[in-house]
Amino acid sequence: MTTADDPQQYIDEMARKRGYVLDYHKVMAKHDFAVLQAANGLVGAAYLDQRALDRKTKELIFIVSLTVMRASKGHIQSHIRVALDLGITPQEILEAIEISLPEAGVVAFQTGFEAWREVVGADGLEPTVEAFQGGSGAA
Repeated sequence: MTTADDPQQYIDEMARKRGYVLDYHKVMAKHDFAVLQAANGLVGAAYLDQRALDRKTKELIFIVSLTVMRASKGHIQSHIRVALDLGITPQEILEAIEISLPEAGVVAFQTGFEAWREVVGADGLEPTVEAFQGGSGAA
């Protein structure tokens, strides 16, 4: 049986190539393998295959696009972890997420920022004056 025929081998290969798999990938591998393969083919062509942009650049673009779309925190974090594994620094990832601010606004930025903050373990300064706690601002 080839990878193209075996859902388990296919999801394992996805994890090797991407550096992550999402929950929906796992469920689709078991319940609608053909559609998972079709969707993954598009991702492969646009994101995983070596073309003019290198993988680091594509990963940063992916993180920004997910931030702008207010994707789930887990999805954004999976790409942040891959970016870190590729050698992109936490500061470079933060600067990429900050690009979302002018066009997508603070609410979208907070989605990516909170994902980044949790993955890299960033903390902040607490005010020394009385103030209400505003939370993370992320959904």
